[in-house]
Amino acid sequence: MINTPRRQMNTTTNSALRHTGLAAILCAGLMTSAYAANGLAEDPDQSDIGWQSFNQDYAGQRFSALKQINTKNVANLKEVCRIELSDGGSLQSGPILVDGTIFVTTALDTFAVDPTNCKQIWKATRKPVAHMPFVVNRGATYSDGMIIRGTPDGHLLAYDAKNGNVVWDNQITDTSYGEFASAAPLAWQGVVYMGVAGSDWGIRGRVLAIDAKTGRELWRFNTIPRGKDVGAETWKNKASAQIGGGGIWGAFSLDVREGELFVSVGNPAQDFRADLRPGDNLFTNSLVALDARTGGLKWWYQAAKNDPWDYDLVSAAVLYQTNAGRREIAAVAGKDGYIHAVDRQTHKTIFKTAVTTQFKQDPAPTRAGSKHCPGNIGGVEWNGPAYDVSMNQLTVGAVDWCFIATQTDPDFVRGQLRYGGKVVPVPGEKATGWITAVDADTGAVKWKYHTEAPVVAAVTPTAGGVTFAGDSRGAFLALDSATGDVLMSRQMDGALGGGVITYSQKGTQYVAITTGNISRLTFGGDGNPSLVVFGLAAP
Repeated sequence: MINTPRRQMNTTTNSALRHTGLAAILCAGLMTSAYAANGLAEDPDQSDIGWQSFNQDYAGQRFSALKQINTKNVANLKEVCRIELSDGGSLQSGPILVDGTIFVTTALDTFAVDPTNCKQIWKATRKPVAHMPFVVNRGATYSDGMIIRGTPDGHLLAYDAKNGNVVWDNQITDTSYGEFASAAPLAWQGVVYMGVAGSDWGIRGRVLAIDAKTGRELWRFNTIPRGKDVGAETWKNKASAQIGGGGIWGAFSLDVREGELFVSVGNPAQDFRADLRPGDNLFTNSLVALDARTGGLKWWYQAAKNDPWDYDLVSAAVLYQTNAGRREIAAVAGKDGYIHAVDRQTHKTIFKTAVTTQFKQDPAPTRAGSKHCPGNIGGVEWNGPAYDVSMNQLTVGAVDWCFIATQTDPDFVRGQLRYGGKVVPVPGEKATGWITAVDADTGAVKWKYHTEAPVVAAVTPTAGGVTFAGDSRGAFLALDSATGDVLMSRQMDGALGGGVITYSQKGTQYVAITTGNISRLTFGGDGNPSLVVFGLAAP
């Protein structure tokens, strides 16, 4: 199943970027001395290991081979430094670290930060030029000396990584239709892959391949097929495909061996009126595999057909090989509250494991209202499963929150957020969360940890036997990867809603988190949006 071939992309060779300052050198030296004083000698094999993309690597595994911080000493983590990024708003982005500099985004600001002392190297602020349907950003990518990110007013920007100057600025969406660019892009061989979001506004979602050097579009793939496109027949009411949805909210993963780009596609519109769009509604709620060089469709897996509950696939897939080596697997989790593991050769489901409460009062929302678990902001949000290489397990955070959805008459208005219904939390029920580890071969649950608040932040396993996570009430957690036992808990002054990364600079391992996601009632909390760095000893 291959679409009409698109034209071949250009490629460039990435060049190195280095920021070296006296403050960073002194701070790193002090940290090394502190480690030595505690019997923790510097490990030269861990020198200057970064976090290259949203999920650390192209396969989306979010696993770190660092082990200086481990089960025996993680309880001694202390705050090394922090930098306040904003005095309000969302903070859902995943930081990256390239050649000695952390790059982190808010909705409109981009920061370059020293990873050892949190000193700001530069800051660039976007001044919007158009309507912003949804003011949020999930992160940036690095390519050939540039930091590239989307904006709420529908642009893709490239900044010079050394100084924050704009290299190019191209409009990729029309926000008057409710389109915006919140996804975290992914760069590979001189090409940047970016998605267009806005399912609930009734857009036509799409994936774009952009020349990293110029910002020009190379190819596109529309997630709502029309006419003679593969999948168009799954919209039996052809008019419904005109407002089909299928936005791209989160990040991507990519198999560099096969040149396959994996795209997680969002829900159909209107969300609660599945009866008006009969058929499977491809490629909504689907994991779509594209030829990364041409944009041609290779295969897909649909997690929810003719979805009536707003069960997007938001987070990136994780790619791995089974221990026996006989299967290549793509695992993806969505707002339906399941981990779906798919055989990449046969495209068949290997397992489907629930990671939060599952309940349906009715097959679809009704006029009287129907309770469903997870609700439309439950399940797994924009940070999906991580693959723990040392444990051969998938670990994922989830939201446990039941809602009541009530179907109404169609209410589509161009450029406005509409659902074809209304939704409210079940009265008296508390929003909580889960962190679940499952066997990566079979999907059998190995352990579960119940949190007091939703888990939408990243879950990050390490070779030290420690899995880092956090919840929307500000609990920063270190769990034993083998058992799920809590090894460390730090109460932060803001909700965790973005990335959790770990890296090494000059032999010293750090952990950086983003806190203070306060924009949404659902996952918000107190505190100003900040980047906070931890280490085993403060300078």
